[in-house]
Amino acid sequence: MSETRTARVGELVRIVGGGTPSRNNPDYYGGDIPWVTPKDMKSWSIDRAQVGITQAGLDGSSTRLVESNSILVVVRSGVLKHTLPVGLNRRPVAINQDIKALIPLGSISPDYLARFIKASSSLILSWVRATTADNFPIDKLRELEVPLLDPAAQKRIVDVLDSVDVLRAERREALRRLDELATSIFLEMFGDLQANPKGWSVECLRDLVSEFRYGTSNKSGPEGKPALRIPNVVGGALDLTELKLVPVSPSDFNRLRLKDGDLLFVRTNGNPEYVGRCAVFEESSVASTRFPADEYVYASYLIRARLRSGKVLPVFVQEYLRTSAGRSALRERCKTSAGQYNLNVEGLGSIPIPTPPIEMQRAFVERIAAVGGLKVTHHAGLAELDALFASLQDKAFRGSL
Repeated sequence: MSETRTARVGELVRIVGGGTPSRNNPDYYGGDIPWVTPKDMKSWSIDRAQVGITQAGLDGSSTRLVESNSILVVVRSGVLKHTLPVGLNRRPVAINQDIKALIPLGSISPDYLARFIKASSSLILSWVRATTADNFPIDKLRELEVPLLDPAAQKRIVDVLDSVDVLRAERREALRRLDELATSIFLEMFGDLQANPKGWSVECLRDLVSEFRYGTSNKSGPEGKPALRIPNVVGGALDLTELKLVPVSPSDFNRLRLKDGDLLFVRTNGNPEYVGRCAVFEESSVASTRFPADEYVYASYLIRARLRSGKVLPVFVQEYLRTSAGRSALRERCKTSAGQYNLNVEGLGSIPIPTPPIEMQRAFVERIAAVGGLKVTHHAGLAELDALFASLQDKAFRGSL
């Protein structure tokens, strides 16, 4: 694409910011104007928000109404440690101060420009300044060079990437429904454990665990042991599509080696919904990889919990912590620091875990075994689509699509 004409982002768009209406004025909230914050930037098309504001809230604050088909980019948030949220508002919305809206000025396709900015995530995230609220300078984004393809070529790229994105969204929706099915089976068998109507006995997790242990902080390299990290613990399953090797000493390997039935917990993340996310390490779940099951270790942002035998099964604990009662218990024990949410061993160990009869737990595990198998299949399919999307995206902006 060296011969392709380019222009800077700042020459192609008008950039506007947002703000927050005063929380002390109830007349500013509860209206039908979507007020978009980073929490709402979870899909490509943005047409709703968790919070709505009124016209009075719009007029009485520094936020503003952004016209349809503008490009919304999160410029300040803890999530910038890991990802760059980008989307297009398909209806007029207001935005808060953590988002910038890029309003196209000319013939550049908003969808094409949004795809290009998202494809430039690695570069943009390298600009992030780690402060109280991670952010990057908007002037750097203004200077980003954009390939100026003809309208037909822009549309072709958008159509190809959109078509694969639809397939990825369908896979994610299938996984969400499988999660709901597992939760439904859990509630059917054990009831809402927040109220605990069946009166199951309850014990702190620390009393059900023989050992909590943090993982290795060693950096990955070309050689070492397969190490599970935050991206591998997706909640209710292990995603093994991107495994890293980490060198560890023999003594560390003995301490950190994973065994069948170990629970792995995410202990830190910029998104509070991800903290406490857990999955069971099962030898059968890693059988398809090129590494022996007894060679696996785990990284420092994870906590391993090794259960005592007899009271609770690992899959029961995993699924309980995915219910509203379990998630609530995890959130209550999270602490925040520098935009990160953290869960330590003390907080994790204090979580109350109901302990229904072990026979019931075994029956539950048998019932959801098929669900787990389907989730593994869908995670593998989603990984393949993610790889395809990344390849097509790379080719598109190198001029070889």
